[in-house]
Amino acid sequence: MAREFGKVAVVGVGTIGAGIVEIFARSGRDVIAVALNDEKAERGKYLLERSTQAAVDGGKMEAADREATLGRVSITTDITQVAQADLVIEAVSETIEAKRKVVGQLEVIISDEAVLATNTSSHSVTDIAAAMQLPGRVIGTHFFPPIPVMRLVEIVRTVMTDPPVIDEVVELMRSLDKDPIVVEDRAGYIADALVLGYLNHAVEMYEAKYATREDIDAAMKLGCGLPRGPLELLDLIGLDTAYSVLDTMHTASGNPLHAPRPILKQMVTAGLLGRKSGRGFYSYEQPDSAKVVPDKLTPSAEVSGQDTRTIEKVGVVGNGTMAMGIVEVFAKAGYPVTFVARSQEKADRSLGKLTASLDKAVGRGKMTQEGRDAALGLVTAASALTDLGDVDIVVEAIAEDLAVKQDTFARLDEICKPGAILATTTSSLPVIKCAVATSRPQDVIGMHFFNPAQVMKLVEVVSTVSTADDVTATVAQLCASIKKHAVFCADVSGFIVNALLFPYLNDAVTMLASQYATIDEIDLAMKVGCGYPMGPFELLDVVGLDVSLAIQQELFTEFRQPAFAPSPLLEYLVQAGFLGRKTGRGFHNYAR
Repeated sequence: MAREFGKVAVVGVGTIGAGIVEIFARSGRDVIAVALNDEKAERGKYLLERSTQAAVDGGKMEAADREATLGRVSITTDITQVAQADLVIEAVSETIEAKRKVVGQLEVIISDEAVLATNTSSHSVTDIAAAMQLPGRVIGTHFFPPIPVMRLVEIVRTVMTDPPVIDEVVELMRSLDKDPIVVEDRAGYIADALVLGYLNHAVEMYEAKYATREDIDAAMKLGCGLPRGPLELLDLIGLDTAYSVLDTMHTASGNPLHAPRPILKQMVTAGLLGRKSGRGFYSYEQPDSAKVVPDKLTPSAEVSGQDTRTIEKVGVVGNGTMAMGIVEVFAKAGYPVTFVARSQEKADRSLGKLTASLDKAVGRGKMTQEGRDAALGLVTAASALTDLGDVDIVVEAIAEDLAVKQDTFARLDEICKPGAILATTTSSLPVIKCAVATSRPQDVIGMHFFNPAQVMKLVEVVSTVSTADDVTATVAQLCASIKKHAVFCADVSGFIVNALLFPYLNDAVTMLASQYATIDEIDLAMKVGCGYPMGPFELLDVVGLDVSLAIQQELFTEFRQPAFAPSPLLEYLVQAGFLGRKTGRGFHNYAR
């Protein structure tokens, strides 16, 4: 007969433990919450009260249900109180020593019929179970913060776990309105194995002063639609937890991407653990607060005093989807724009597509007819670069081919007036290589728009070692005037977004090739466990596997890290012509 798990105990009531307590209490179960000392007990009570009050304030829970939920929880420092529980979940700090100690205590307290779960995100459940007399009832349950919100639970089975225990725990998680995925006992499992490498890479970027913490986080939120930036997420997880998970993963895999960055260890040693300590990558109003407060690293909103150039006329080279999106953005902002296609016929055809796009905006109530007419009246379709001789900035948006771009910049150098800014929208190629094709490298900069440009708010502003300060300041001012959020970074392949995104995607392909998890399991884990709008394979199919491979190859060439080498499986699929949605088949199959 299947267990009903009427009474649950949770040992450890930090951020994760308190979240686990809350979801079980919300489900109507009595929960014994065991804290390691009185101070931790008080903090656990505070976390529970704050989280449930936030649910009431957000309209997700009635006040009476909150009181009932809290009434089902008893917080104690006496671990022997778990003796009558049907399920005991260990949720102490993410160190193997702490977990072994607690599990050893629990084994002599709980009944032989009770299930013992560990909420580890990286340590071996097998290692923990092997030391027990009844290893068959030991299982891993890896929840994701914030636990009342995130739906994923990774159910970790060992070679010793009794199959009925797995099935019973899966059904239990479904009864909590969670999405359980059963995984094998491997460091990092699915979600952490993918996301922690990405987070560690973001720390490396910050550590190298490649970009500010605000720009790194804004880039990933606005460029990829993620609910949190990587440094914000690390503060939520806890830097000590992240360090421990990375260290365990690196020990198991040897992957240099999992070697914790030195600054992580330094911050943990200094007690800068993130939200729970009141300070991590950001500073918070108080410990356990989500409210960020300004500190000495907070950038000033003041930009006055910097010299800028006057931008009155804009040129765009190209007439593809990206180019025409950029044209639309500038025209809507009131700038006269001349775009150049390869022929007048193509230019006129693209002008027709722009007209249709503006008409659609009017039809959806996002633009007035007068605004549409005014924007369209500012656009000139041309077929010769010589028509850009009087513009103040040119934005190149042609094929991602370095030789073609360099030739274009050399021609623009001859055509454009002195002082005109020459910008490229490249997403991965070195901007400096475009700059050196001209006699004015100080005027060349990267403006990486995101597709569709008329919708996406992010622009990566990429300054080379030669870019003049007033050019960077002018482009920053220009981005604000067209209502885009500019982030600033150095001229290194991938800039911010692609440099963080594509190694993560490549890791997902490598995980698939190892047959550790299926395409659907990996996609689901990242969507419901991390709040990503798309799973990695869904996103690869949208971007195009050929485009993704080219970017990954560029990153590998730039960074020379073996871990950045494109997955052979990705290369094989591209060779076979399986490029994603555009061909009807990639990692998924699509009806055509």
